[in-house]
Amino acid sequence: MAGLDDLYKEIILDHYRSPRNKGTLPTPPARMAEGHNPLCGDEITVYVDVDASTETITDIKLQGHGCSISQASASLMSNAVKGKTVAEADALSYAFKDLMGIHAATLAHSGIDPEAASRGVDTTSLDSDVDDLLITAPVAATPVKLGDIEALQGVVKFPVRIKCATLGWNTLAQALHVDS
Repeated sequence: MAGLDDLYKEIILDHYRSPRNKGTLPTPPARMAEGHNPLCGDEITVYVDVDASTETITDIKLQGHGCSISQASASLMSNAVKGKTVAEADALSYAFKDLMGIHAATLAHSGIDPEAASRGVDTTSLDSDVDDLLITAPVAATPVKLGDIEALQGVVKFPVRIKCATLGWNTLAQALHVDS
């Protein structure tokens, strides 16, 4: 298992040292959202171009600063969603947050059976504190594969760092669903 842990650490460090998709896009036409984690000072701005006819993410750029977890997670996220549809990006985000243990813990805390939620139970009545952590489970024809994003699974051992890991994902969701 030590070899796998070392590989995961290398993936995280690589994305932190050489973040992918760094930069800006002109707004409009790109959508833009800013995220901030006041607990540790992480900041990120996500720019995303979405083809209106296909709902495909044609480009994504990131700006920001923060800890290695927030920056690596955002870099991994940007690589994973580029070229995907908004629905596929939502499914990927849901799978990542599931990996972080957010859905089960959040739903249980809110009195909602996590298994019921995965079958499509409406979670829109959750408190606003919970709302920013949760995207209703998308219906996926096949299980979502996280690939290199799984390198972040060790973050769950440090609950205070989960907000760092999800900052880019939450900011992406804001950018993608600004008009929703």
